[in-house]
Amino acid sequence: MLGYDHMNKVFKTGRILFAIPIVVFGIQYVAFGKYTGGLPPVPPWAPGGAVGAYVVGLMLMVTGLSIASKKYARMSALVIGVLFLLCVAFLQLQHFSDVLHNGNDRTRALEPLALSGAAFALASALPVEGPKATSSSNNNKLILFGRLLFGIAMIIFGWQHFMYARFLATLVMAWLPGHLFWIYFTGVSMVAAGLAITLAIQARLAGIMLGIMFLLWVLLLHAPRVFAAIHNQDELTSLFVALAFSGSSFIFAEVIAESTPKAL
Repeated sequence: MLGYDHMNKVFKTGRILFAIPIVVFGIQYVAFGKYTGGLPPVPPWAPGGAVGAYVVGLMLMVTGLSIASKKYARMSALVIGVLFLLCVAFLQLQHFSDVLHNGNDRTRALEPLALSGAAFALASALPVEGPKATSSSNNNKLILFGRLLFGIAMIIFGWQHFMYARFLATLVMAWLPGHLFWIYFTGVSMVAAGLAITLAIQARLAGIMLGIMFLLWVLLLHAPRVFAAIHNQDELTSLFVALAFSGSSFIFAEVIAESTPKAL
């Protein structure tokens, strides 16, 4: 079984970068006291009202802190994986037509789906606390399921960069020349990385490069937008989604490499 002792700084960085946004999402749910669009994993039309938002918020804060502190982290990662996946399957897909035809709704469904996959992959690499052992075959199944969810989501995100290239070019930093080129470059990069992770081919390189790309987005694109509109919670959420994707990419870089048989 994979474990902390077998993982390098890439995995540990990924774990922390994944955990921080989960805690922040939880704080946002508690602060809002309601479900709000764009904040993963629960869509605005979900039942539960303020009580549900507080419960989800507290759950995310507890599990995020658990992962960051390495206390019952495997169980917390599994809880996040299941929660995010159920929200997509039973809530987001209630509006399947919108998800299928509307880029904004599609993105809001794919974000928690990708993070669900990352949570399952993270859980596969974390030790079981207590006497119950977990077989390597079960861990490999978690990795396979997780990389399919995450990799396919990245492929679709990349494809959307071509679908909505003109709009996305308006979001590129003003000081960076060739706005449309960077959108196409990002699209190709995400499709290539998504395929690599899905197929477990050069996944470590793809995960590291994808993680760096998302981290650069956080620093160069999202952070300035947050500081320019400090009270805009959508901008804050987008920053931490990108940070979670960076951490997720680093996680996959290591867990897929560790689970792939080495050539003799």
